[in-house]
Amino acid sequence: MGTAGAGAGGIAGERRQLINVAYRLLGSLAESEDAVQEAYARWYALPRGRRDEIVSPGAWLTTVTCRICLDVLGSARARRERYVGAWLPDPLPDRTERNRGPGTGSPAPADLTDPADQMVLDETVAMAFLVVLESMTPAERVAFVLHDVFRYPFAEIADVLGRTPAACKQLAASARRRVRVGRPPVTTAGRADTVRLVKEAWESKDIAALVGLLDPAAVMTADGGGLVGAALRPVEGAALIARYMVAIADRAPGLELVERSVSGVPGLVARRAGVVTTVASFDVTDGRVSRIWVVRNPEKLRPWVREVPTR
Repeated sequence: MGTAGAGAGGIAGERRQLINVAYRLLGSLAESEDAVQEAYARWYALPRGRRDEIVSPGAWLTTVTCRICLDVLGSARARRERYVGAWLPDPLPDRTERNRGPGTGSPAPADLTDPADQMVLDETVAMAFLVVLESMTPAERVAFVLHDVFRYPFAEIADVLGRTPAACKQLAASARRRVRVGRPPVTTAGRADTVRLVKEAWESKDIAALVGLLDPAAVMTADGGGLVGAALRPVEGAALIARYMVAIADRAPGLELVERSVSGVPGLVARRAGVVTTVASFDVTDGRVSRIWVVRNPEKLRPWVREVPTR
């Protein structure tokens, strides 16, 4: 599961890969960072002689991180049941957009200690994909992510899960069936055009235009974590969603909407008095929005604090 020298530099160099694996397993930056930190703590707790015997420290760290994530996933269901309203994965900002130095318009250097700055943004961190991962069992998710996303062989995945390679292959196949396939691909430009039209209709409070942009069976899910106002249950149907969006605009004068990359795909960020209050992700099917995921939980918006809109 990767190679690295046993020196401090080689070990530290594994952190980026470990954060990326852990986030796709957990959907939470904070939990991912905790899992990786715990893996490193266990490495340094090993006697020096034992560490010297490990041929690939990177593989060891990956295995331990994945086992920690597996334990976290096992307890997640109980924790989610106590969560107020719907739980959604953390939305990820584009580093080049959020790290712009004020007044410079140029990206600031990445913060190598910030897990958000370590993330590789691709379709496997998009909200639509992560929500599907949430429907899997912990073992399915680990097998699928490690094999289909990171291309680890089943022989190594078997070591993580404590199962045979054949059993891990079956788990990945079962998980794969949960992932929607066969939909016409939506280009980034096409998705951005749809999101831009939604933004314009939302800003003008045009319910008819919003209804036209939404799939009739569209679903909006909001995550406020009980810390801020958010719909506790999914809002279903184009008309209800459109009215809900306009009602939000009416209750929040001065709200500014900006188009931003959200977890690697076009989305919208709402700012009030310069502070990011909401991050919205969209799934687009046949030119219409079929799903909207709205994250308002301030704890999940911490990586967006430095986000500075370009003009």
